[in-house]
Amino acid sequence: MSHDDDHPHVHRIHRSGWLRAAVMGANDGLVSTASLVMGVVAAQVEPKTIMLTGVAGLVAGAMSMAAGEYASVSTQADTEKADLEVERIALSENLEYELQELAIIYRDRGLDPELAHEVAVQLMDHDALGAHARDELGIMDWNGAKPGQAAVASGISFAVGAALPLGVIVAGFTENRLSIIAGSTLVFLAILGALAARAGGANQWVGAVRVTLLGGLAMAVTSTVGAYLGSIL
Repeated sequence: MSHDDDHPHVHRIHRSGWLRAAVMGANDGLVSTASLVMGVVAAQVEPKTIMLTGVAGLVAGAMSMAAGEYASVSTQADTEKADLEVERIALSENLEYELQELAIIYRDRGLDPELAHEVAVQLMDHDALGAHARDELGIMDWNGAKPGQAAVASGISFAVGAALPLGVIVAGFTENRLSIIAGSTLVFLAILGALAARAGGANQWVGAVRVTLLGGLAMAVTSTVGAYLGSIL
C-alpha cells in the first residue's frame, strides 16, 4: 500500500504563505493596471501614452509589491525571532515554570492534568523550544515567515496579472476599447479567483465571484475618475 493510500486526504494549509502573496500580487497587478489603463483611455489620450502608462504601472507595481511584501514579511520574521529568543532565555532560566505553562496549554485543549503534564514533559525532553514555539507562540515550519519567497511570488504574480490587460492594448483594439478592457479583465479576474480557490481547496464559484466583484468596483471608480478629469483638463 502506498503512502497516498494511507493518507487519502490532501491538506493545503502549507501553501498559505506563498499562495496569499501570489493571489494578492496577481489580483493587484490585474486590477490596478486595468484600472490605470481604463482611466487614461477614458480621458481620451493617445494610444502610445496608454501603453506607456500601462508598462510603467506594471514595472513600478511589480517592484513595489515585491519590496513591500519583503519588508512586511521580514518584520514578521524579526518578530518571530525575537519571540523565540525570549522563549529560549525563559527555558534556560526557569525550566519548571515553562513546563507548567506548556502543561496548562494542553490541559486547556482537553487533556486531563496528569496526561497534560506527561505530554509536556516528553515534548520538552525531545525539543523544548520547538514545543513552545509551536504550542505557545503558534510558530510552525509551514507558517513561518519567508520574506524571499513572498517577495518573489508577489512580484512575479503582479507582473503576470498586469500583463493581461496590456495584452488587450497590444492587440490593437480601437473600437469599444474601454468595454473590451473591462470585459476581458473581469474574465481574467474570475479565472484568477477560481484558480486561487482551487489551489487553496475552497469553493471556486465563491472565489471567482468575490474577486470579480471587488475588481469590477475598482475599475468602475477609476474609469469614472479618468473620464471626469479628461473632460475638465
